[in-house]
Amino acid sequence: MSDTVSPYAEPYAIEKELRRVQAMLKLEQQEDLEQFKLKNAKASIQERQQRGLTWYPVTITQEDIGFGGKVVLELERPAGQQGLHLFQVGKNASLFGNIPGRAATDRPTLSGVITSVRRNKLLLATTKEDLPDWVHEGGKLGIDLTFDEVSYREMDYALGKVMGAYGDRLADLRDILLGAKPARFRNEKADDLFYPSPLNESQVAAVRHVQAAQDVAIIHGPPGTGKTTTLVQAILETIRRERRVLVCAPSNTAVDLLTEKLAERGVNVIRMGNPSRVSDLLLEHTLDAQVMAHKRYGELRSLRQTAEQYREEASKHTRTFGWEEREQRRHLKEEAKAMHQEADGLERYITEDLLEQVQVITCTLVGASNRNIRHLTYETVFIDEAAQALEPGCWIPIAKAQRVVLAGDHQQLPPTVKSEKAVKEGLRETLFEKCIKRQPDVSRMLTVQYRMHEQIMEFSSEQFYEGRLLAAPTVAHVGLEAYDLRFAPDLPVEFLDTAGFGFLEITIPESRSTANPEEADLLLKRLAQLLEPYDAADHEDDPLSIGVIAPYRAQINYLKDAVEENDELSGLMLHRQLSVGTVDSFQGQERDIIAISLTRSNSHGEIGFLSDIRRMNVGMTRARKKLLLVGDSSTLGSHPFYKAFLEYVERVGGYRTAWELQD
Repeated sequence: MSDTVSPYAEPYAIEKELRRVQAMLKLEQQEDLEQFKLKNAKASIQERQQRGLTWYPVTITQEDIGFGGKVVLELERPAGQQGLHLFQVGKNASLFGNIPGRAATDRPTLSGVITSVRRNKLLLATTKEDLPDWVHEGGKLGIDLTFDEVSYREMDYALGKVMGAYGDRLADLRDILLGAKPARFRNEKADDLFYPSPLNESQVAAVRHVQAAQDVAIIHGPPGTGKTTTLVQAILETIRRERRVLVCAPSNTAVDLLTEKLAERGVNVIRMGNPSRVSDLLLEHTLDAQVMAHKRYGELRSLRQTAEQYREEASKHTRTFGWEEREQRRHLKEEAKAMHQEADGLERYITEDLLEQVQVITCTLVGASNRNIRHLTYETVFIDEAAQALEPGCWIPIAKAQRVVLAGDHQQLPPTVKSEKAVKEGLRETLFEKCIKRQPDVSRMLTVQYRMHEQIMEFSSEQFYEGRLLAAPTVAHVGLEAYDLRFAPDLPVEFLDTAGFGFLEITIPESRSTANPEEADLLLKRLAQLLEPYDAADHEDDPLSIGVIAPYRAQINYLKDAVEENDELSGLMLHRQLSVGTVDSFQGQERDIIAISLTRSNSHGEIGFLSDIRRMNVGMTRARKKLLLVGDSSTLGSHPFYKAFLEYVERVGGYRTAWELQD
């Protein structure tokens, strides 16, 4: 792991630490590129489509000229291809021609950047001023995502900037965040917050703490404690005093949620980049939509249309026979170019005008370097889900800030790192984690949770939050019997022990994944038994939601198949009341019932990545009313976390043996 920097450490120690982070980032980039190449080298178009990396076939529905006179294409895929995909604004992609008679390795390509994605259409800003001939040669066209070097380039650039900072605000923030200088706070008067809000005491304390911070503040939000609500309140209080703030998060989904919440509170917000949730509310706050709503947009549109007419006119003179036609073509091209430049200038003016008036700009961490806002600086930068963000990503927006507010929970899922070597070297340790360890005073923890029954919360609170969490009265005693009396009597936390049953795990050699079919069957049997009293017709307005979690892909695949064959459960899956997935797929979500198959069962007490207890913390705290776990205590009990959990379920009366379920 990374070296711990002692208070007031020498600048050299911090520079050394950042150089290590930069070296780890290089390892991650290499591994990411290798995996990308490996996945795509031999993959057919259909396989790449299934992975969400390709749209095929596509048709060009419109050609325009964008910034710098480069061609912008609107591409559309067939309406039937509604599958999920990974295309988003800012990603690199290339148009390819599947031309009859040419080998797959010899396909012509045209690269560019995606500037808009909406349902089955996207815009590709190409690098060319004219389209190559093969585009019109009659072969089918497709579009591939290419390797995302932009994110790595921006992260590396930000790290270089942070390391080179000397005697300026960025140098101060770097030294404070990494624990070499103390963070400063004003004496904040305990006035009421300006904006009315139903915040609890710990949430109000966190907002006041943000107001008092001169350098950095951390909102530490354990599961269900209303972190987003608190963060939105802190942003509202901040924009009363500051002209414009930047709000970022590592994922598009988290940025979308914050954008929606701020818009609902009447904030003038612009969402940079591509919303992953295509809601009308979000679209209306994108920069594109705001440009179109601007009073001078009609003028801009008219300039672009006239320029396009001139360009089309010029392209009619492709077979130029005489000097006059050549001159006419040259003149039309020059006119088109001049008009495009004028339109570009007007678009820049409109964009600047909008950004001048906006209160909040929202984007991903890498989106903070978007060309439209690259030059802007901010008094305060907010980073949500900071405990899931790679450190180099966080430095991109921080480099533009006078003050930083981080929100998240380092006891939940860490960022995804593909390189095992980079994991061992410590790339998963986030800036959030470093700062909260080295500057404990900068953090305020939210202590009241509004999601789960107190018995579901209690073990997590003891293990990860010093026993400080409290269940709000609205949820403290709300189990399944409170939802429907027919469930009584029920246990909010139940552990079904398979020890002595011989339900041994099996390893799937091709994927190096693990499954335990007999344990999966037992879990589904118990779930079906639990749901016997449930009548969906009685709860049409408030249907029960169920999540089934397993730590291994092979076990998930088995569970999905088994659910489909189970009469009681398949209907719930069909109506989206029941979903099966990894812990990661449930991050940020909650369900009335969570059932977890722990999967591992062997004679040598090996539990693999079940030992990543933060992942298990996330899994267990998704449950609102009922948490059911199935596992082998003799395999799990050798690990201190699971040993403590077994003691906890005994204490609350939730321990059962699988023998009790056998008829």
